[in-house]
Amino acid sequence: MAHATIYVGCTVPQLLRGAQSRIFPSHSALGVLRHSALCYCTGNGTIKSKRKMDHLERTANNFRQEVITQAKVCGITNESETVKRLRLAIANKDFSFKAGQWVDFFIPGVSVVGGFSICSSPGLLEREGILELAVKHTVHPPAHWIHTECTLDSEVALRVGADLHGYQEGKGNRHKLGTAKLYYSAKNTSELLFKKNILGLMKAFPGKITCCFHVTQQRSQICKELQPHITEGRISEKDLEKHVSNDTSWYICGPPPMIESISKLLTNIGVPRNCVFFEKWW
Repeated sequence: MAHATIYVGCTVPQLLRGAQSRIFPSHSALGVLRHSALCYCTGNGTIKSKRKMDHLERTANNFRQEVITQAKVCGITNESETVKRLRLAIANKDFSFKAGQWVDFFIPGVSVVGGFSICSSPGLLEREGILELAVKHTVHPPAHWIHTECTLDSEVALRVGADLHGYQEGKGNRHKLGTAKLYYSAKNTSELLFKKNILGLMKAFPGKITCCFHVTQQRSQICKELQPHITEGRISEKDLEKHVSNDTSWYICGPPPMIESISKLLTNIGVPRNCVFFEKWW
Protein backbone atom coordinates (compact mmCIF):
# COMPACT_ATOMS: atom_id res chain seq x y z
CA MET A 1 0.00 0.00 0.00
CA ALA A 2 1.37 3.42 -0.94
CA HIS A 3 1.94 5.99 1.80
CA ALA A 4 2.17 9.74 1.76
CA THR A 5 4.58 11.83 3.76
CA ILE A 6 4.27 15.53 4.58
CA TYR A 7 7.41 17.47 5.48
CA VAL A 8 6.80 20.78 7.27
CA GLY A 9 9.73 22.96 8.17
CA CYS A 10 12.34 25.62 7.88
CA THR A 11 15.14 23.24 6.80
CA VAL A 12 15.01 20.49 4.21
CA PRO A 13 18.13 18.33 4.11
CA GLN A 14 16.36 15.11 4.99
CA LEU A 15 14.11 15.34 1.92
CA LEU A 16 17.07 15.99 -0.35
CA ARG A 17 19.15 13.18 1.09
CA GLY A 18 16.28 10.74 1.04
CA ALA A 19 15.37 11.50 -2.56
CA GLN A 20 18.95 11.45 -3.80
CA SER A 21 19.44 8.11 -2.12
CA ARG A 22 16.15 6.81 -3.55
CA ILE A 23 14.59 6.55 -0.11
CA PHE A 24 10.94 7.34 -0.65
CA PRO A 25 8.11 7.24 1.84
CA SER A 26 6.87 3.73 1.22
CA HIS A 27 5.97 1.68 4.29
CA SER A 28 9.45 0.21 4.65
CA ALA A 29 11.19 3.51 3.95
CA LEU A 30 9.16 5.20 6.64
CA GLY A 31 10.65 2.71 9.05
CA VAL A 32 14.09 3.91 8.03
CA LEU A 33 13.17 7.53 8.59
CA ARG A 34 11.53 6.89 11.91
CA HIS A 35 14.53 5.07 13.31
CA SER A 36 17.20 7.37 11.93
CA ALA A 37 16.39 10.90 10.87
CA LEU A 38 19.10 13.49 10.68
CA CYS A 39 18.26 13.79 14.31
CA TYR A 40 16.72 11.41 16.75
CA CYS A 41 13.04 11.39 15.82
CA THR A 42 10.39 11.18 18.50
CA GLY A 43 6.64 11.21 18.72
CA ASN A 44 5.03 14.59 19.18
CA GLY A 45 5.08 15.94 22.71
CA THR A 46 5.43 19.14 24.67
CA ILE A 47 8.79 20.88 24.32
CA LYS A 48 9.75 22.22 27.71
CA SER A 49 12.21 25.05 28.20
CA LYS A 50 15.39 24.03 29.97
CA ARG A 51 19.04 24.90 30.31
CA LYS A 52 20.72 25.00 26.90
CA MET A 53 22.84 21.87 26.76
CA ASP A 54 26.00 21.16 24.80
CA HIS A 55 25.61 19.01 21.67
CA LEU A 56 27.45 16.03 23.16
CA GLU A 57 25.37 16.29 26.34
CA ARG A 58 22.09 16.42 24.42
CA THR A 59 22.98 13.40 22.31
CA ALA A 60 24.80 11.34 24.94
CA ASN A 61 22.37 8.42 24.58
CA ASN A 62 22.47 8.34 20.78
CA PHE A 63 24.39 5.61 19.03
CA ARG A 64 27.64 6.71 17.37
CA GLN A 65 30.25 5.13 15.18
CA GLU A 66 33.45 4.57 17.13
CA VAL A 67 35.81 5.92 14.47
CA ILE A 68 36.65 9.63 14.27
CA THR A 69 37.63 10.48 10.69
CA GLN A 70 39.85 13.30 9.47
CA ALA A 71 38.45 15.63 6.80
CA LYS A 72 39.69 18.65 4.85
CA VAL A 73 37.58 21.61 3.73
CA CYS A 74 37.57 21.68 -0.08
CA GLY A 75 34.72 24.08 -0.73
CA ILE A 76 32.78 26.87 1.01
CA THR A 77 29.64 28.32 -0.56
CA ASN A 78 27.22 30.95 0.68
CA GLU A 79 23.81 29.30 0.33
CA SER A 80 22.22 32.45 1.73
CA GLU A 81 23.19 35.45 3.83
CA THR A 82 23.09 33.28 6.95
CA VAL A 83 23.96 29.75 5.77
CA LYS A 84 27.21 28.33 4.43
CA ARG A 85 27.55 25.02 2.62
CA LEU A 86 30.75 23.24 3.62
CA ARG A 87 32.29 20.63 1.30
CA LEU A 88 34.57 18.18 3.08
CA ALA A 89 37.01 15.77 1.43
CA ILE A 90 37.08 12.42 3.25
CA ALA A 91 40.28 10.40 2.75
CA ASN A 92 39.15 7.38 4.75
CA LYS A 93 37.66 4.92 2.24
CA ASP A 94 35.86 3.07 5.03
CA PHE A 95 33.94 6.16 6.16
CA SER A 96 30.23 5.89 5.38
CA PHE A 97 26.85 7.21 6.46
CA LYS A 98 23.19 6.65 5.70
CA ALA A 99 20.66 9.20 4.51
CA GLY A 100 19.33 11.04 7.53
CA GLN A 101 22.41 11.02 9.74
CA TRP A 102 24.38 13.83 11.38
CA VAL A 103 28.01 14.24 12.45
CA ASP A 104 29.90 15.32 15.53
CA PHE A 105 32.19 18.08 14.23
CA PHE A 106 35.60 18.46 15.90
CA ILE A 107 37.65 21.62 15.30
CA PRO A 108 41.30 21.92 16.36
CA GLY A 109 41.59 24.64 19.01
CA VAL A 110 37.83 24.79 19.67
CA SER A 111 36.78 22.94 22.81
CA VAL A 112 33.08 22.78 21.93
CA VAL A 113 32.01 19.96 19.61
CA GLY A 114 29.48 20.82 16.92
CA GLY A 115 26.62 18.70 15.67
CA PHE A 116 25.51 19.26 12.07
CA SER A 117 23.12 17.53 9.70
CA ILE A 118 24.59 16.05 6.53
CA CYS A 119 22.95 17.69 3.51
CA SER A 120 24.55 15.60 0.77
CA SER A 121 23.68 12.07 -0.30
CA PRO A 122 25.69 8.90 0.44
CA GLY A 123 26.08 8.63 -3.33
CA LEU A 124 28.22 11.78 -3.47
CA LEU A 125 30.56 10.31 -0.86
CA GLU A 126 30.81 7.04 -2.79
CA ARG A 127 31.48 8.76 -6.12
CA GLU A 128 33.71 11.66 -5.09
CA GLY A 129 34.70 11.17 -1.45
CA ILE A 130 32.81 14.36 -0.55
CA LEU A 131 30.44 15.11 2.32
CA GLU A 132 28.52 18.39 2.63
CA LEU A 133 27.11 20.27 5.60
CA ALA A 134 24.79 23.29 5.65
CA VAL A 135 25.53 25.46 8.69
CA LYS A 136 23.53 28.48 9.81
CA HIS A 137 25.45 31.33 11.43
CA THR A 138 25.02 31.49 15.22
CA VAL A 139 27.19 32.42 18.20
CA HIS A 140 27.67 28.72 18.96
CA PRO A 141 31.48 28.26 18.71
CA PRO A 142 31.57 25.57 15.96
CA ALA A 143 29.06 27.42 13.75
CA HIS A 144 30.79 30.75 14.44
CA TRP A 145 34.16 29.20 13.45
CA ILE A 146 32.73 27.94 10.17
CA HIS A 147 31.39 31.39 9.30
CA THR A 148 34.35 33.47 10.46
CA GLU A 149 37.57 31.42 10.49
CA CYS A 150 37.16 28.34 8.31
CA THR A 151 39.07 28.43 5.02
CA LEU A 152 39.91 26.06 2.19
CA ASP A 153 42.22 23.28 3.42
CA SER A 154 41.16 23.73 7.06
CA GLU A 155 41.35 20.34 8.76
CA VAL A 156 38.60 18.99 11.00
CA ALA A 157 37.39 15.61 12.25
CA LEU A 158 34.00 13.90 12.01
CA ARG A 159 32.12 11.12 13.74
CA VAL A 160 28.79 9.84 12.46
CA GLY A 161 25.90 9.79 14.92
CA ALA A 162 22.35 8.36 14.99
CA ASP A 163 23.26 5.29 13.03
CA LEU A 164 20.52 2.90 11.95
CA HIS A 165 22.01 0.40 14.36
CA GLY A 166 20.48 -3.05 14.16
CA TYR A 167 17.84 -2.00 11.64
CA GLN A 168 17.11 -4.22 8.65
CA GLU A 169 14.48 -3.61 6.05
CA GLY A 170 11.98 -6.37 5.53
CA LYS A 171 13.10 -8.56 2.67
CA GLY A 172 10.72 -9.77 0.02
CA ASN A 173 8.10 -7.14 0.77
CA ARG A 174 6.87 -5.11 -2.16
CA HIS A 175 5.39 -1.69 -1.61
CA LYS A 176 4.12 0.91 -3.99
CA LEU A 177 6.03 4.17 -4.24
CA GLY A 178 4.59 6.80 -1.92
CA THR A 179 4.45 10.56 -2.29
CA ALA A 180 6.18 13.39 -0.44
CA LYS A 181 4.78 16.90 -0.03
CA LEU A 182 7.10 19.56 1.36
CA TYR A 183 5.91 22.79 2.98
CA TYR A 184 9.01 24.95 3.28
CA SER A 185 8.90 28.33 5.02
CA ALA A 186 11.53 31.07 5.19
CA LYS A 187 11.76 34.83 5.59
CA ASN A 188 12.32 35.38 1.86
CA THR A 189 13.33 33.47 -1.26
CA SER A 190 17.06 34.04 -0.66
CA GLU A 191 16.70 32.02 2.55
CA LEU A 192 15.01 29.10 0.77
CA LEU A 193 18.08 26.90 0.75
CA PHE A 194 18.44 24.21 -1.93
CA LYS A 195 15.43 25.55 -3.84
CA LYS A 196 17.04 24.66 -7.18
CA ASN A 197 17.67 21.11 -5.98
CA ILE A 198 14.06 20.82 -4.84
CA LEU A 199 12.70 22.11 -8.14
CA GLY A 200 14.96 19.59 -9.89
CA LEU A 201 13.54 16.75 -7.79
CA MET A 202 10.00 17.86 -8.58
CA LYS A 203 10.78 17.69 -12.29
CA ALA A 204 12.55 14.34 -11.95
CA PHE A 205 9.69 12.76 -9.97
CA PRO A 206 6.48 14.48 -11.12
CA GLY A 207 3.56 13.77 -8.87
CA LYS A 208 5.75 11.97 -6.34
CA ILE A 209 7.64 14.95 -4.87
CA THR A 210 5.90 18.32 -4.64
CA CYS A 211 6.71 21.49 -2.72
CA CYS A 212 5.01 24.66 -1.60
CA PHE A 213 7.43 27.41 -0.61
CA HIS A 214 6.19 29.97 1.93
CA VAL A 215 7.81 33.39 2.44
CA THR A 216 6.87 35.68 5.32
CA GLN A 217 8.88 38.87 4.69
CA GLN A 218 9.47 39.02 0.94
CA ARG A 219 10.48 42.51 -0.21
CA SER A 220 11.82 41.93 -3.73
CA GLN A 221 10.15 40.49 -6.82
CA ILE A 222 9.96 36.71 -6.99
CA CYS A 223 11.63 35.10 -10.01
CA LYS A 224 9.38 33.46 -12.62
CA GLU A 225 10.73 29.97 -11.94
CA LEU A 226 9.63 30.13 -8.30
CA GLN A 227 6.37 32.07 -8.69
CA PRO A 228 4.11 29.02 -9.31
CA HIS A 229 5.35 27.41 -6.09
CA ILE A 230 5.36 30.44 -3.75
CA THR A 231 2.75 31.34 -1.14
CA GLU A 232 3.18 34.53 0.86
CA GLY A 233 2.48 34.05 4.56
CA ARG A 234 3.02 31.33 7.13
CA ILE A 235 2.08 27.67 6.77
CA SER A 236 -1.53 27.47 7.90
CA GLU A 237 -4.10 24.97 9.06
CA LYS A 238 -5.87 25.34 5.71
CA ASP A 239 -2.69 24.29 3.90
CA LEU A 240 -2.26 21.11 5.89
CA GLU A 241 -5.77 19.85 6.64
CA LYS A 242 -6.28 18.60 3.07
CA HIS A 243 -3.53 16.01 3.60
CA VAL A 244 -4.92 14.38 6.73
CA SER A 245 -5.44 10.64 6.20
CA ASN A 246 -4.67 7.31 7.85
CA ASP A 247 -1.81 6.74 5.39
CA THR A 248 0.05 10.01 5.96
CA SER A 249 3.07 10.57 8.21
CA TRP A 250 4.21 14.05 9.17
CA TYR A 251 7.82 15.20 9.69
CA ILE A 252 8.54 18.63 11.17
CA CYS A 253 11.93 20.33 11.03
CA GLY A 254 12.76 23.77 12.39
CA PRO A 255 13.39 25.79 15.57
CA PRO A 256 11.56 24.73 18.76
CA PRO A 257 8.80 27.41 18.67
CA MET A 258 7.92 26.49 15.09
CA ILE A 259 7.82 22.77 15.91
CA GLU A 260 5.62 23.44 18.94
CA SER A 261 3.23 25.57 16.85
CA ILE A 262 2.93 23.10 13.97
CA SER A 263 2.55 20.17 16.38
CA LYS A 264 -0.43 21.87 18.02
CA LEU A 265 -1.88 22.74 14.62
CA LEU A 266 -1.69 19.11 13.52
CA THR A 267 -3.40 17.99 16.72
CA ASN A 268 -6.18 20.50 16.07
CA ILE A 269 -6.87 19.08 12.59
CA GLY A 270 -7.02 15.51 13.84
CA VAL A 271 -3.57 14.10 13.06
CA PRO A 272 -2.78 11.24 15.49
CA ARG A 273 0.21 11.92 17.74
CA ASN A 274 1.95 8.73 16.61
CA CYS A 275 1.99 9.98 13.01
CA VAL A 276 4.00 13.14 13.84
CA PHE A 277 7.80 13.14 14.09
CA PHE A 278 10.25 15.95 14.69
CA GLU A 279 13.87 16.73 15.49
CA LYS A 280 14.92 16.49 19.09
CA TRP A 281 18.61 17.21 19.47
CA TRP A 282 19.04 20.93 18.63
